[in-house]
Amino acid sequence: MTGKERELSVEERLAKAKKPGEDAKILHKFYGGKIETVPKACVRSFNDFSIWYSPGVAEPCKMIAQDPELAYELTCKWNTVAVVSDGTRVLGLGDIGPEAAMPVMEGKSMLFKYLGGVDSVPICLDTKDPDKIIETVRLIAPSFGGINLEDISNPKCFDILDELRRDCKIPVWHDDQQGTATVEVAGAINALKVVGKKFEEAHFAIVGAGAASLAIARLLLATGTRPQNLCMCDSTGILNLEREELRTKYRQKWEICEKTDGAGKRGGLKEALKGADIVIAASKPGPGTIPPEYIDGMASDPIVFATANPVPEIWPWEAKERGAKVFATGRSDFPNQVNNSMGFPAIFRGVLDVRATTITDNMCLAAARELAKCAEEKGIHEEYIIPTMSETEVFYREAAAVGMQAQKDGVAKLKLSRQELYDKAKFMIDRSRGLTAKMMKDGFIKDCSGVVD
Repeated sequence: MTGKERELSVEERLAKAKKPGEDAKILHKFYGGKIETVPKACVRSFNDFSIWYSPGVAEPCKMIAQDPELAYELTCKWNTVAVVSDGTRVLGLGDIGPEAAMPVMEGKSMLFKYLGGVDSVPICLDTKDPDKIIETVRLIAPSFGGINLEDISNPKCFDILDELRRDCKIPVWHDDQQGTATVEVAGAINALKVVGKKFEEAHFAIVGAGAASLAIARLLLATGTRPQNLCMCDSTGILNLEREELRTKYRQKWEICEKTDGAGKRGGLKEALKGADIVIAASKPGPGTIPPEYIDGMASDPIVFATANPVPEIWPWEAKERGAKVFATGRSDFPNQVNNSMGFPAIFRGVLDVRATTITDNMCLAAARELAKCAEEKGIHEEYIIPTMSETEVFYREAAAVGMQAQKDGVAKLKLSRQELYDKAKFMIDRSRGLTAKMMKDGFIKDCSGVVD
């Protein structure tokens, strides 16, 4: 391949990587947003509104007043989640504000519905005050079966989650922490199998020390990673016991220092990657965040997860040229998408179906292991370590695994068998996909053919 051909190939790759963003600018305006509210009850005639509204509606109101749990049976609460953000850490874009965060939260709601059969409402708050965010979520919680916190800057996101999990009667989770960690761990389980290395013996380097990275570290340790084999690096350097400034400033980072001591390493990013079997990056969007030459110092058959959005910390072709055996991103237009879209829709499906009161790390691990198992059964290889969104059955199985684990952990109000959970998830997810297909066919969702290529 000549230099000119290689340059053209890279240009073509970059153009392909940029196309989803170009199309998004056109289609978001074309549709005027991505979600809407439609009735699910029949309207045989206008007389039916005497049932759905006044005067008939007073009867279910009185029933719920006597027994608030009946809200799960008589209203949409049982299947509805709030997606809450203050817009302070949106994708890789940073603090862009609540209005600018809406396209992401709408997209989240769309994925909830299509992949998990879960109804959700995007709620972007015009405040950065953690106390106000906590209070607002507390106040709206009665309307929902669960709360999904999203794109809230750290370190306040940790305190907000902890406080709400203590106080709310419904499950509250932060997808940037728990959801991302679930899918990253699932991918790591299978990537290590592809290169013939044992999970519990593998050396991990984590690039970035934000909400996602800290949750990934916690879940990796819960899965069996040895603390002495885990090295995390932030913008200042490796997290180890010499980072005394973190002791009082950043409790979560200091806990990693105490548990791992940076796997005995000192220095910065280059030193963190040295000898690592797998690097998991959830940090600053690239390219260039991870210099390609740093891959040279990793162990044989290195694994690279570059999951920053919208641009990975290093392009896949750059890492492959340096010997990366398995490469994953958070994007859907490259192989091996380790993105939380494979986690949160099915996890909440399982959570809602057993009416769980919280989401435990064990439930996240159950989801991760089921994801890994689904891919392994199909046949994992260098460009397939985790299922894709098109593999619908994966979501049924993941939801069932989460529901079963919730019952084992004692946080489920309802008792269902694995088969019952699988069947319920299948019905709800198939119904959502069928509704979308039907509306497209009948023209209620406009055809965008010709609007974009």
